Amino acid sequence: MTLKNCQECGRELRGRIDKKFCNDMCRNAFNNRLRNTESNLVRITNRNLRKNRKILEDICPGSSKKIKKHILIDAGFNFKYLTSFRRTTKGDVYFFCYEFGYLSLDDETLLIVRRKE
Repeated sequence: MTLKNCQECGRELRGRIDKKFCNDMCRNAFNNRLRNTESNLVRITNRNLRKNRKILEDICPGSSKKIKKHILIDAGFNFKYLTSFRRTTKGDVYFFCYEFGYLSLDDETLLIVRRKE
């Protein structure tokens, strides 16, 4: 009979033959480390998208609102993170973060909209 060791700490395992970890702490540490290296970029991107969406939702609780661009900047909005964009027949481009979007009316003014689906 071959002895197996814990994949996290290396201790000898006792019990079931298909056991991989000596306890829940080792299992969690192993899986957290594995996920951390694989999905750090995804986690950062999702955090920024959620933050942007929350800012737009707080600023525009209705269907649309005109605001000055500095209001979004002051709230911590990051213009690099969006989920989609739509070009109108007039050639205007709406940038969306989930169901909330914005259209640049001029250098200082934005129209915030909420897409109905």
